[in-house]
Amino acid sequence: MGNARLLVVEDDVDIANMLKIYFSGMQYDVDVAHRGRDALEKVKHALPHLIVLDIMLPDIDGYEVCRNLRTSTRTSHIPVIFLTQKDERSDKLQGLELGADDYITKPFDIEELKLRVQGAIRRSERESLTDPRTGLPAGRLIEEQLRRIIRETNWALLDVRLNHFESFKDVYGFVAGDDVLRFASMVIGEVVDEVGTASDFIGHAGGDNFIIITTNEAAPNIRQRLKDRFAVEVQSHYNFIDRQQGFIQAPKADGGVEKVPFMTFSAGLVSPSLQSFADIREITELAADARRQDAAASGG
Repeated sequence: MGNARLLVVEDDVDIANMLKIYFSGMQYDVDVAHRGRDALEKVKHALPHLIVLDIMLPDIDGYEVCRNLRTSTRTSHIPVIFLTQKDERSDKLQGLELGADDYITKPFDIEELKLRVQGAIRRSERESLTDPRTGLPAGRLIEEQLRRIIRETNWALLDVRLNHFESFKDVYGFVAGDDVLRFASMVIGEVVDEVGTASDFIGHAGGDNFIIITTNEAAPNIRQRLKDRFAVEVQSHYNFIDRQQGFIQAPKADGGVEKVPFMTFSAGLVSPSLQSFADIREITELAADARRQDAAASGG
């Protein structure tokens, strides 16, 4: 459960600070927003694993925040726990109808809130809704998106993979590897925000593999911008000596070491305008093949 990201949306500074201190002490990464629109902006830049959301906010209320989250392809999967002084049955029903996962009333027992937070995150991971490292949609949610697009026409899928990621982990360790995965997900999100569309989908298919579903028009720009930006910015994850020499020395399976280039992205693009698909398995197989071709062409 460590390092799960929480977003606390609460205009009462004392309550917000108390929750931040409490959950940070339990090894959660906690961010705070005091206004609804600030929360929606923060979610764009870093997906939380769960949102604790006050209903009474100074700009837009928690219901509107939840409605916005649930209607966006990028954020519809994030568990939401409403936190409010209201205790009316109609208010609870409204929150649940909007897709809230739970509801707790002030004054609340912090231990009870902790258990509800842990339970919601566990359910999300157990049901293969999100990847525990990046917070991005995983397994079942990716499959649902594939089943949706196969019935449509104007879409493109990018199969994105980190080249040389395993060698990086061998040298720098799995904690540094998880940091790179989170960094990669952040870069993907920012690039999609920059040159994609509001309804684009980003998923973490597992390990070093990500999925982007966008439009035919946006896909080539996302692909190139993503590869260019990642190749430059990922260098900050290497130490000074490795950056100076331009490679790492990674252990080989049969002993000794080998020179391994810095990590890059390879990306395969498929679209119904380029191929025809009989089922979702063909989409993923052709995308993976296109990604391997891209890796080979760029020396990845």
